[in-house]
Amino acid sequence: MEIAADRVVLIHYTLKDDTGTVIDSSSGGEPLAYIQGHGNLIPGLERALEGKAEGHELNVTVSPEDGYGKRDAALVQSVPRRALQGAGDIKKGMQFQARTDEGMRLFTVTAVVGDMVTLDGNHPLADQTLHFDVRIVGVREASGEELEHGHVHGPGGHHH
Repeated sequence: MEIAADRVVLIHYTLKDDTGTVIDSSSGGEPLAYIQGHGNLIPGLERALEGKAEGHELNVTVSPEDGYGKRDAALVQSVPRRALQGAGDIKKGMQFQARTDEGMRLFTVTAVVGDMVTLDGNHPLADQTLHFDVRIVGVREASGEELEHGHVHGPGGHHH
C-alpha cells in the first residue's frame, strides 16, 4: 500500500543537521506513527513520503522553508521576570507556553540578565536544513476514530 492522504504511516528515521550530527532518531525504539496529510510532519518530509510504500528507504533533505521555517526576529522578546510569575527560578533553556495571535506557542528562555528574561518563540530547528534517513515500516488505512481524533491509536501512536 502506498502512502496517501488519510493513511497511517509508520517510519523509522534519523534526523541530522548539515554537519552530520544526529539531532533525533527512532532507532532502537518504536517507529514514528502519523496520519499522512494531517500536518503531523513538517511539509517537506511529508511531501517526500507521498506515494512511497512499506519497505522503501530514502534520504530527504528539507530546507528551512519546508521544515521549521526561517528565524523570525519578532519572536524574540525581553520581558520582566515578574511577567513569568509562578515559574520559580528562571534559567536559560527553560520553556514556557504562551497564547499568541497565531495560537499557542512554545518560548525558550535564551538569557536572564538582572530582572529581564529573553524569550525566543522560534522553533529550535528554525533556519536549519534538515537531513532525514527514513525507512517506511508500515502503511495502512486510518480508522474513522483516528481520522476524527487526528492522530494514530495503538502501537506507535496515542493511547487513550
